Amino acid sequence: MHPHLLSKSTYIAGLQCEKKLFLQKHRRDLIPPIAAAQQFVFDQGSRVGELAQQLFLGGVDATPESYYDFRPAIEQTRKWMEEGKTVIYEAAFQFDRVLAAVDILVRDGNGWKAFEVKSSTEVKEVHRNDAAIQYYIMTQLGIAIHDISIVYINNQYVREGEVDIQQLFVTESVLEDVLQRQAMIPAKVAELKAVLEGKQEPVVDIGPQCDDPYECDLKHYCWAHVPDYSVFNINRLGSVYKWELYKNGVLKVDDVPETFSLGQNQRMQVDAQKSGEVTIDHAEIKSFLNDLNYPLYFLDFETFSTSVPIIDGTRPYQQLVFQYSLHIQNEPSGELIHKEYLAIPSSGDYLPDLIQTMIADCSTSGDIIVYNQGFESGKIKDMASMYPRFEVGLNAMLDRIVDLMVPFQKRWYYTPMMKGSYSIKYVLPALVPELSYKTLDIQEGETASAVFSSMMTGLFAGDIEKTRRDLLEYCKLDTLAMVRILEVLRTHQR
Repeated sequence: MHPHLLSKSTYIAGLQCEKKLFLQKHRRDLIPPIAAAQQFVFDQGSRVGELAQQLFLGGVDATPESYYDFRPAIEQTRKWMEEGKTVIYEAAFQFDRVLAAVDILVRDGNGWKAFEVKSSTEVKEVHRNDAAIQYYIMTQLGIAIHDISIVYINNQYVREGEVDIQQLFVTESVLEDVLQRQAMIPAKVAELKAVLEGKQEPVVDIGPQCDDPYECDLKHYCWAHVPDYSVFNINRLGSVYKWELYKNGVLKVDDVPETFSLGQNQRMQVDAQKSGEVTIDHAEIKSFLNDLNYPLYFLDFETFSTSVPIIDGTRPYQQLVFQYSLHIQNEPSGELIHKEYLAIPSSGDYLPDLIQTMIADCSTSGDIIVYNQGFESGKIKDMASMYPRFEVGLNAMLDRIVDLMVPFQKRWYYTPMMKGSYSIKYVLPALVPELSYKTLDIQEGETASAVFSSMMTGLFAGDIEKTRRDLLEYCKLDTLAMVRILEVLRTHQR
C-alpha cells in the first residue's frame, strides 16, 4: 500500500484554496506555531470526540500510534470489520491514495452507519464536504454505508449532575446532501492530487476564501502586500465592498476615492486618515464627565467557555466569568485602589464566591465604569439568573454601570490612530501610548480565556502559578487602561 497523498483534512484545505494545500505540504516552514487559543480548540475537539464514543459503547479503537503512518490503522480496521466487530472508533480507510478516518463506525445489519463528531453547535457546509469525502472513500472500497451523520453539541443542554451524553449531543443525517456531492469528488480529487504533485506554487490571489470556512494560517504570507492598515480595516464596511476596492487596486485607506459610497463614520475614518486630523466634541465629553458619580469603580471581566459544561446550571459554550479587576477612585485624579479576583480551577463552582466578593468590592454607591456595557451587563444578568440569592446585589450593580466606550463609539473623540475602531485595544495606544499590552505574556482576552479553560478542563500543562500572575496582570491593565483613558478625556472638556 502506497502512503496516502491526500487526506480528508487536506481535501478540505484544497477546497478552500489550492495555494493553501500546496504550501501546507511544500512550505511547512511558513506555518506559524499554534497559538494557545487554537490549541485549546483542538484539545477540546478531541475531548468531544472521546465523549461521543459513549453514544456507542463497546467499540474498538483504531487510532494509529503515529499520525504519520496510518497503514496499521487501515489494516486493523479491515480486520475488525471482517471479524464482525460492531463499533469501531477512528476507523481508517484509504482509496486511490486518499485517506479518511471516521470517528465512529457502527454495523447496521449487512452494512454500516458512519458518524463524524464535531464540537460545533450546528452542521456547517464544511462538515458536509467532510462527510462527502469519507463516504466516497468507503463506498469506493465496496463498503455498504446505509447512513452518514454529523454528531454535534446541543447548546440548549443544561448540566445538572453528571454529564448526560444523550442530551449533550445531537445526531443529524447528512446522507442526502452527501449523495448529491459524490459526482464532483473524483475530478476534484484528481485536481488536488495534481496540485500536491506539482512543483510550482499555484497562482491564487487573496479573496474571501482566506477566511472561509476557516481563517487561513498562511495569511501572513499571502497578504504580505496588504498594508497593516488597509481598506479591510474600514469599520463595518461590508466584505463585498472591501473586495470591490481591492479588485480596483485600492489597498490603503488614504486611497479610497471620494466618490466611493461610505457611511458617515466610515467617511470620517477615511477622511481622518487622509488629513491626520483629530475630532473632539468638547461639549459632549464635558457632559459625559459631569454625569459621573464618584467614587468610580473601573470593572473588567474575563470569561471562559467550554463545549462540555463544567458547572451545574450552565450550557455548552456559555461564557462564565472567572476573573475580574477593579480599580477604585474616590475623586478625580485621586489615589487608585486595586482589587481583583481570579478563580481557582480546582475549587469547583467558584461563582458564588466570585459574585459575593465582587458585590462587596463594588460597595453600594458610585458609578461602575466598564468598556462595552453590553458584555459586562450581560454577564451580570447571567449570574443573577443562575444564583437568585445574589439577584438584588447584582441588579443594583447594573443600575450603576456607565460605558466608557460611548465617547469613542459615538465619535466624540476620534483620532486616525484608532484606525476606525473603538475597541479599547485601539483606543489605549492612541490616547495612552505609554501603556502597552505588548509587554505582557498574555496580551488579549482570547488567550486568557483559552488558558483558563485548559486549567478548568485539566488540559493545562504549563506553570500554573506563573500563568495565574500573567492573568492577573493582563486583567489589571484592562481596568488601569480605563482610568488613564478617562484622564485623557478630562483634558478635553470645556
